[in-house]
Amino acid sequence: MTTSQLSHYGYADLDALMALMTGDEKHGPAATSTLDVLWVLYDRVLNVDPGDPEAPDRDRFLLSKGHGPVAYYAVLAAKGFVDPGLLPGFASFDSPLGHHPDRTLLPGVEIGSGSLGHGLGLGVGIALGLRAQGRTGPRVFTLVGDAELDEGSNHEAIAFAGAIGLDNLNAVVIDNASATHGWSGGVGTRFEREGWSTMVVDGRDHDALEAAFGTPHNGWPLAVVAVVESKAVRPSTCGKPSTCGKPSTCGKPSTCGKPPTSAKEHSHGNHAGALRRDRH
Repeated sequence: MTTSQLSHYGYADLDALMALMTGDEKHGPAATSTLDVLWVLYDRVLNVDPGDPEAPDRDRFLLSKGHGPVAYYAVLAAKGFVDPGLLPGFASFDSPLGHHPDRTLLPGVEIGSGSLGHGLGLGVGIALGLRAQGRTGPRVFTLVGDAELDEGSNHEAIAFAGAIGLDNLNAVVIDNASATHGWSGGVGTRFEREGWSTMVVDGRDHDALEAAFGTPHNGWPLAVVAVVESKAVRPSTCGKPSTCGKPSTCGKPSTCGKPPTSAKEHSHGNHAGALRRDRH
């Protein structure tokens, strides 16, 4: 069950919800880079319920890219986890909406985050815990930024999850060209070399994102690389960042940089490979 039937807000309302939150530490570009991925996850993919946010068999979503949480707060408000009346108090004294999300203050938030590089390792631990409990239904989704992959802790998590075939783990990488080092062949190659199924999609294309998240990956963890515009590009109105320096069209997913036009797997160099790989 997703939360779409429980909300009074839609995607078109996210810009107004985000605008309620102000301040120098809003990290607008970092936040808006995640907006479409967050919406697709909460609207179409995650099995979560604001009426029972601690349900044992819920999916777990971890925002490792926690230093720009205003898009996350807006989506949580739109989906009924957070009272929209709290949004104007963002980062004020006694507000539960801090510069970094806090799992002890907000329903539906799984981890406290913001110190980059921790979320994927925590996702591995949570996925292992669910496996140990015999819970085969819940999935773990961890959203990281491409610059976070400069942190070595991520690579331990990537290597370990691939080696043990942790197929209830899904990593979502927002690629806005922020990484210091980068990767030959793109961010996705870092995951596929460790045995992950890897998809690269336009991070503003809702249908492509949904298809990528639904990719069969039995026996392997899944990495979805969502390519968006560089954060140096100024956001436009309607909650849609501009694309490659050009204003976006409200309500229509944009195309930025050179992402594929549809979900495409990268399987150890075989870019035309099947969507499902059997372990051997």
